[in-house]
Amino acid sequence: MSPVNRRQLLITAVSAGAASVVLDPVSFAAAAGPGPQTRTLTGTIAYGAPDWVYIPLDIPGGVNRLSVTYSYDRPTPPPGTEGNALDIGVFDESGHDLGERAGFRGWSGGFRDSFTISASDATPGYLPGPVRRGRWHLILGPYRVVPQGLKWTVTVTLEFGADGPPFVPNHSPDHAAGRGKAWYRGDMHLHTVHSDGRRQPAEVAAGARAAKLDFIVSTDHNTSSAAGVWGAYAGPDLLIINGEEITTRNGHYTALGLPPGTWIDWRYRAADGALDRFVRDIHKAGALAVAAHPLAPCVGCGWKFGFEGLDAVEVWNGPWTLDDEAVLGNWDNLLVAAGRSDRWIPAVGNSDAHSEPQVIGLPQTVVHADGLDRRSILSGVRAGRSWIAESAAVDLSFEVATVSGRRAGIGERLDVAEDTAVTATLTVNGAPGCVARFVTDQGQRLVMPLPASGEATVSWTTTPRNSRYVRAEVRRLQPTATTADTMVALTNPIFLGKTR
Repeated sequence: MSPVNRRQLLITAVSAGAASVVLDPVSFAAAAGPGPQTRTLTGTIAYGAPDWVYIPLDIPGGVNRLSVTYSYDRPTPPPGTEGNALDIGVFDESGHDLGERAGFRGWSGGFRDSFTISASDATPGYLPGPVRRGRWHLILGPYRVVPQGLKWTVTVTLEFGADGPPFVPNHSPDHAAGRGKAWYRGDMHLHTVHSDGRRQPAEVAAGARAAKLDFIVSTDHNTSSAAGVWGAYAGPDLLIINGEEITTRNGHYTALGLPPGTWIDWRYRAADGALDRFVRDIHKAGALAVAAHPLAPCVGCGWKFGFEGLDAVEVWNGPWTLDDEAVLGNWDNLLVAAGRSDRWIPAVGNSDAHSEPQVIGLPQTVVHADGLDRRSILSGVRAGRSWIAESAAVDLSFEVATVSGRRAGIGERLDVAEDTAVTATLTVNGAPGCVARFVTDQGQRLVMPLPASGEATVSWTTTPRNSRYVRAEVRRLQPTATTADTMVALTNPIFLGKTR
């Protein structure tokens, strides 16, 4: 056993700056026999600590498995504050600098207290592969620290010997059977045991099929490890797209449609000016960047980066709540600010389901796409050719048209003169006990109760001079714990008039 001097945390904090701390390296002897080597490390993270603490591990040759366990104290926090929370992950000898993709080997946040990595297997959230000689870095993330500080203990065990057979990833295909050009239902924010979810990938796929979804996006926190297993659960009836939820200290965003194995870094705050760099990386990979639950009340969840450069905003996350209502209002303000520009940010809605009883597909984004394939689904989302529903039981169509027959649908623009009469028409099925609302840049313009059958067609006429855009909502007149009613469906806008 070789404890780390706790004073080192204070010494290196001065030289490393506020963002991170690097402790002194921990050494291991070369293999001297068949048994494993273990080192136990301890330290204290003070209140107001930096975001990341790195523990360098000098790994000798001949190691075939790295195993780590950790724990930390949980003293009673002062009234009105939350207790200690400490995350963990690891980078290998390829590097641990910001954006160092080659060195990333895994992250479990605070969801599990141990992990293991070998050439043949790894704990979910971590990437299988050889444990090569060189300097690795454990990363500790003090998510919350009470005024008394946070005392931690990490135990590292190395096993020696020949590597086992290499892990062979089973990636999901980029396409499923589909119905050609059509509307496809999907949930683009889902978690498994590869981060802080409790569902196995097989359970998530089964839940998606039960919800009558056509596609899902896997968005485990801060890791790409699930991409290696989704091929076993995809099929002609279900497209599974790789993604990641990037959980920074100033908000979360999802990367939708990442190629297998692509990892996006999360170790920055809004003040660091790093977001643009990683959004560019997402776009270079052919994926989308979406602000997730921007006003969620959890620590570090509120979105502080602004929306410039993002491809969509998640206005509806899980069961309808007050923060969803607030995000919807803020997003509508962005539509107003866009004016006559075609530069606007579409809305999406997803379940963010982690475990029972959270419902996969509540809500779901319904996307108009050329086919059921990764590229077509992402193109539909990016264009705003989508609407959001609480379940597959709800269906709608929404368009605007002139008396001469010119038409536009969700996410499109009807390019007509300012004084042209334009009629917006919403057809709804599966919404008993609800009301339909039409919303423009002036706010709510029409509220129409739907019949008990939940099936109706509602129309309203305006002009581009009067309404820069029109969008539709369907609400159930049933309060939630935090809202006066419940959202059932909402569309992206249809813009009216010419661009400037």
